[in-house]
Amino acid sequence: MNPMSIIEATKFFQKLLKEANSKGETRIYNDFIIILDQLKSRDFTAGQLSQIEDQIKILNLKFSPENKKRYFSKKLNIFKQFLKDEFSLITEGYYTTRGIILGMSIGACFGITIGSSIGVLGGSISLALGLSLGMGTGMTVGLLIGRNQDLKAEKQNRIF
Repeated sequence: MNPMSIIEATKFFQKLLKEANSKGETRIYNDFIIILDQLKSRDFTAGQLSQIEDQIKILNLKFSPENKKRYFSKKLNIFKQFLKDEFSLITEGYYTTRGIILGMSIGACFGITIGSSIGVLGGSISLALGLSLGMGTGMTVGLLIGRNQDLKAEKQNRIF
């Protein structure tokens, strides 16, 4: 069986989009369509296109599951990870999101440490204040670093 082409996969998801039963399904199908459309407009070698089409085949999109939303959501995540691993392509806001999450986590750790060391003076108020300040600062730093990385990726044409 031949791999499904990008154009065939796009048509497949456009058909599913017309039959969608929920907003969640609609979002997933639209995400697939957007990604596939953007892949069509990129300059890939024949080998790279073959890799993408082989991955589309591996996803087994023609399977008709009972829970389409969950099934295609998993397949979308697998496909995005494939594009990231093989071609360094990422979704818009990829680094910003990760920067915020990482910054908040690290900030919370620092905030708890600082708050508990000051906590001897003010108890739980110091801990809460330290946590809030740590998370806020960490989130801001993570946002700035992540946004900078997203801008670099955009300049390198690695965002879809």
